[in-house]
Amino acid sequence: MVFFMIPGLSFLYSGLSRRKSALSLIWAVSASNAVCIFQWYFWGYSLAFSPTATNGFLGNLANFGLINVLSEPSPGSPLIPALLYALYQMEFACVTVGILVGGISERGRLLPAMVITFFWMTLVYCPLACWAWNINGWGYKFGVLDFAGGGPVEIGSGVGGLAYAWVLGRRQDKDLQNFRPHNVAMVNLGTFILWFGWLGFNGGSAFGANLRAIMAMWNSMIAAAFGGIVWCLLDYRLERKYSMVGFCSGTIAGLVAATPASGYIQPWAAVIMGVITGAVCNFATKLKFLLDIDDSLDLFAEHAIGGILGLMTNAFFATRSVIALDGVNTNVTGGWVDRNWKQLYIQFAYILATCSYTFVVTALIVHYVDTVPGLHIRVSPESEVRGLDEVEIGEYTHDYIEVWRDVMEPNTVRTNQRESKTGSTTGTISSTITGDKQDPVKPSAN
Repeated sequence: MVFFMIPGLSFLYSGLSRRKSALSLIWAVSASNAVCIFQWYFWGYSLAFSPTATNGFLGNLANFGLINVLSEPSPGSPLIPALLYALYQMEFACVTVGILVGGISERGRLLPAMVITFFWMTLVYCPLACWAWNINGWGYKFGVLDFAGGGPVEIGSGVGGLAYAWVLGRRQDKDLQNFRPHNVAMVNLGTFILWFGWLGFNGGSAFGANLRAIMAMWNSMIAAAFGGIVWCLLDYRLERKYSMVGFCSGTIAGLVAATPASGYIQPWAAVIMGVITGAVCNFATKLKFLLDIDDSLDLFAEHAIGGILGLMTNAFFATRSVIALDGVNTNVTGGWVDRNWKQLYIQFAYILATCSYTFVVTALIVHYVDTVPGLHIRVSPESEVRGLDEVEIGEYTHDYIEVWRDVMEPNTVRTNQRESKTGSTTGTISSTITGDKQDPVKPSAN
């Protein structure tokens, strides 16, 4: 189910972009998945979860290449073997880098993005995962409550995507006039594929067929539903239209918030979290204008802000009664509803550490990769106008050049012929109607 989120992300990003760069985002998400699988097998799992590392910041290479990762109890639960846990956590990492590469939208080169993905996994994601989930991680020992990845997955991808977009620079302003997603149906399809996969993402983090897993899935459903409704209503107050993109955005924001919180809170708290997340993330989309960063897919507003809200929800509403439903974590205390007042500053300190570390290190990685000959991170202005599908891929999600040649151009020719016969134009029309006997005329950029 979690693996199925990869094509969901691909469809979502592709639908949100303009058609001239739609396939490049599908390629970026798909290829980053392959890079992540290699990195995780090579040394990623060991750097994140090796139990013999005691520095609290990053693992060692004791499990390099999955050495000695077999039937021993996993770091996540003694009920599942380490080899299965490594596979499951790999899919978390793949989804995270899939979100991250959305930062290159419509102007970033693909090869440097793959290089950045490998280094980002090593220097950002693995430390964040170690902090929160390794039994010797400083966040784990500090008492941080992060169920399925508010820090490593959501803040990591959201803040990392913002840093990537900041170093990459803005798209050309003239290309942003009258910008609209090229395929809203694909946005909806991608959203619901993600929603389906998210149930495995959050429910599976209980590591067993238990009541805590079911509670996590219930909370994910509730938060997503209320987040989508609230976002859609907020957009309706401005346009008097029920935006499909708005509903999908709110749904994803609710799922993001549920990621760190769904295995800790009661369903009534998920309602509150969904409403607040839908509203706050909606308004947070304006931050990119204040920061003057072209975060075109709103990675920061949805993933970083949503992840922060989910983590803070744990500070107030996490409860021992839900945590103990897995039959394993029976002695873990929740947040304020359990009168654990210190959980608020624990969660806040964790958020501050993950946000600052992710932004700084991601920006440095992107910057230094850009200085390597042949790995400049951005396409030329001319290539940006033509679109990344033509420049980087050579294929298209929709073969609109053929549509132009076979439909639009012949209609133009027929119109000119009629005008010529009525005397409204002079000269002769030498073009043929077939379109196959002449060079196709490129349409203007979207």
